[in-house]
Amino acid sequence: MVTSIPLRDGRSIPTIGFGVYKVDDAEAATAVGLALDAGYRHVDTAEMYGNERGVGQAIRASGLERDDVFVTTKVWNDHQGRDGTLRAFDASLQRLGLDAVDLYLIHWPAAANDRYVETWQTLVELRQSGRARSVGVSNFQVLHLERIIDETGEVPAVNQVERHPWLPQRDLKAFHEQHDIVTAAWSPLGRGRLIEDPVLVGIAAAHDVSVAQVLVRWNVQQGVVVLPKSVTPSRIRSNLDVDGFVLTEGELAAIAALESGQRTGSHPDTVA
Repeated sequence: MVTSIPLRDGRSIPTIGFGVYKVDDAEAATAVGLALDAGYRHVDTAEMYGNERGVGQAIRASGLERDDVFVTTKVWNDHQGRDGTLRAFDASLQRLGLDAVDLYLIHWPAAANDRYVETWQTLVELRQSGRARSVGVSNFQVLHLERIIDETGEVPAVNQVERHPWLPQRDLKAFHEQHDIVTAAWSPLGRGRLIEDPVLVGIAAAHDVSVAQVLVRWNVQQGVVVLPKSVTPSRIRSNLDVDGFVLTEGELAAIAALESGQRTGSHPDTVA
């Protein structure tokens, strides 16, 4: 069963979403179809991923009602600024074959270009138009969040960031909680690098689940939206199946001890 987390704008977001980064259009149509059939009701894509058409195709082919599937996409750095964002948004809707998306995000702050405040104001306009039902950001650090909030008075519903036991983003998550921003986790498996960690292997064995399920559960148990990705049918199903066990306080402490600050993706300061 997929549970949801309330958003500050009165809507809600399914806690477990299906990520499609580095999945091409054709493969996305198949993988998203499998995910929807397995019970996922949240799909996370982006302009930059190049698979919005495949995602839209899978949603239409699923037979599900549009309002039963939560769709997230993102504006890429090259299209920041008001005019570029509006064009990018229209193009994303066309590729998806949708009249509206459930969540539209700024993919990266790309702070060196200094257009993310204007871009954020544009996302707020899109929310007010109803074509983006909720709006938020991705890969924003505290200073970026403080700036857009201070300059616009508008608080993002979501900040989607790299998050896993090596990089739990404690300070950022605390800021989110203070401002009623939902934390969403990309790369929850550390791009697969955490799968063989002995601590996590031991915890998984204790619950008779996979390490991937432990990592999904770790986020869910902390009230974080989590976006696991797989194109393997069995893993697509198992990554959603995390209701049958609960991580103990001792296990959570053991996982907390894995924090190293190591990233598996780019640091926001390096992305232009």
